[in-house]
Order: sequence, then structure tokens, then C-alpha cells
Amino acid sequence: MDIYAGGILGLLILIADIWAILNIAQSRVETVNKLIWIVLILALPIIGLIIWWLAGPREGRA
Repeated sequence: MDIYAGGILGLLILIADIWAILNIAQSRVETVNKLIWIVLILALPIIGLIIWWLAGPREGRA
């Protein structure tokens, strides 16, 4: 049972990371900043996603 729960959790994290990377790629920030955010998310999937969620570039900010 634990293997299935871990697999589902891993799949959810993978989906969230892909969603974040797509949002980063479509953002209007500089290419270097995009690359830094993408590398952070790929290197630290859970922590990178949380950091991006809290501190990442937002389109709606003025």
C-alpha cells in the first residue's frame, strides 16, 4: 500500500513541477532568470516548487 501512495505522491509532484516549468517558460522574465528557476525546480523538486510558488515572478505584479 505504501508503494502506491508514494507513486501517487510522486506523480502529483511531477505534474506540479511540469506545470511550474511551463509557467516559467511562458513568463516574460529574462531568459537567465527562467533558466535559474527551471534548474532550481529540477534540482529540488519539492523545495524548488515551494520557493517558486512563494517568490517566483508573477505576471500580475506591477
